Parts: sequence; structure tokens; C-alpha cells
Amino acid sequence: MTKSGLKAKFERLGPTRDVDHVHSGSREVIVLTLDGDLSRANAIKAVFALHRRGVPTLKAKRAVEAAIRREKVVLDVPAVENLKRLAAELEDSGFSVSAMTRHSIDLKRLRERLGLTQEQFALRYGLELDAVRNWEYGRREPDTAARSYLTVIEREPERIQEALMVPIT
Repeated sequence: MTKSGLKAKFERLGPTRDVDHVHSGSREVIVLTLDGDLSRANAIKAVFALHRRGVPTLKAKRAVEAAIRREKVVLDVPAVENLKRLAAELEDSGFSVSAMTRHSIDLKRLRERLGLTQEQFALRYGLELDAVRNWEYGRREPDTAARSYLTVIEREPERIQEALMVPIT
């Protein structure tokens, strides 16, 4: 079938929707879940909300389908102009959304709250002392994995220390 034949076939189906894409925004990682019962869900509206923000249509469709199956879906959304606006659109579609934390950690404040020196903090949590110093003095930023680990330390410092301890038998 030629392009013009395909276009004619689609025109017979009725008008198509043009998607108004968000032109700028920051990359966000979200967790998408079905909010309440399935009767409230509007999958098409949710797919459009995600697609407008740069998620490919098929990927958005699969994410929404997984959420409908009651799975927690972690999704990378390339262009979020306003996280609250995206959350409102998705909630209006019957889905709830949470943002994965991407905040920066005030490492010095965390370390002092735990009553540890830089060396003690590094030893306790299996970090390089030079890395801890560089992060604290602002010479470097923790990469994504380190920032995630620091976030978990910030929330559950004792459990992390326990998880890292290996009994000697």
C-alpha cells in the first residue's frame, strides 16, 4: 500500500488527534500505579499524558497496561514541564503517580546528624573516603547510583549498616 493509500484509509476512519507535545522540561522517573478500581481508569487519556511528555506511544501504552494489571511501573519521562501537572493529569485518568527521588543530599548534615566523622561515615557505609570528601566540599557530585545509595542511608541508616555486616563464623 502506498503512503497516499494509507493516508486515505486513515481519513475514512475519521479525524485524527494531533498531540500537543511539551517542548521543554526536565527528565523525571515516576512510578505509575492504578488508583482505586478499574472503572475510573481512562487508559487513552493516560497514554496521551505520557506521550505529550516524550514517552513513545507504545512504551506509554505498555506502561499503562501494566499499571492496570496492578503492577508498579517505573517509567522514565523525558520532558516534564511540571510534575504536579503531570500527576494531576494522570490522577484525572485514574492513575496515581509518585516521583523517584532525585534530590541532592546534604552529606555533611547527614553525616553530622549520625554523629560520624568523614572517615567513620565512609567506613560504615562502604564508601571511599576521598569520594565522601569530594561530595562534601562540592568538588564532585555523586553519580545516580551513589545518590540513590545516599538517599537510602539518609532514610534507613541503621538498616543499611546491619545489611552490610557479615557475621564471622
